[in-house]
Amino acid sequence: MTELSGWQNFYVIAGSSAGALIGLQFVVMTLIADFPVLKDVERAGRAFATPTIVHFGAVLLVAAILCAPWPGIGPAAAVLGVLGLAGVVYSAIVARRARRQTAYKPVFEDWLFHVLLPLVAYATLALASYAARSETRPALFAVAAAVLLLLFSGIHNAWDAVTYHVFTKKREHDESRPRS
Repeated sequence: MTELSGWQNFYVIAGSSAGALIGLQFVVMTLIADFPVLKDVERAGRAFATPTIVHFGAVLLVAAILCAPWPGIGPAAAVLGVLGLAGVVYSAIVARRARRQTAYKPVFEDWLFHVLLPLVAYATLALASYAARSETRPALFAVAAAVLLLLFSGIHNAWDAVTYHVFTKKREHDESRPRS
């Protein structure tokens, strides 16, 4: 299929980036494991940390799907459609988790990058998969945009989490320790 073959390099780069970022997230989680434990940290993690890994995983999965030697766009589009719809549902779950956790009060930027932008990306993925049979070229650009939106949202969220723990929680912990 010539239309998909032109995207191989894009998805190799996006998929490799997502895979590397998943690994870095595990390293960061290990490094901050000794930081003070927040109240309601488990629910906060499911609202803010886990979705970042899920979004990177979705990018990796889309890359794998679109690098596979499909006989036509139909089967790949169907799989991407299911992934997009699952992502829309997951975004609603993330929003609910963010509202219910009590460890941190989300601000607009959190809602934007943890809920709204991933929701837009997954909805775009679902809609593009529907359009792929009749408008293949524009649909593939829409899928690429969704992938980049998930990738850059995940990068923002990972950086935001690290800086929060390093500059806010660690400082609070250090300031609360008795001085000798």
